Amino acid sequence: MVYLWGKEVTGSKGVDLKSRLAFVFTTTTQKSMTGTIKKLTDKGFGFIAVDGQKDLFFHSKNLVGVMFDELREGDAVSFESEQSEKGPNAVNVQRA
Repeated sequence: MVYLWGKEVTGSKGVDLKSRLAFVFTTTTQKSMTGTIKKLTDKGFGFIAVDGQKDLFFHSKNLVGVMFDELREGDAVSFESEQSEKGPNAVNVQRA
């Protein structure tokens, strides 16, 4: 069962919401990938270059084990790709 604010929640037409959520979470995050820091901004976000793919956006809140100020363009990083409404984002970004 899935509870939201103390009440049991089901999907539309009686579809089990837990199954629907499990599907969404397992299909939107990819396994660990590697790339290089392509661009960093002074606003706390940047872009990662990945061979054969579009650059991925990342935000400093998605860094693991490294501070944003410690990163340099060209640094090798590993990360997971997550789909958002604006396109793919890199999450769990750390030095490779």
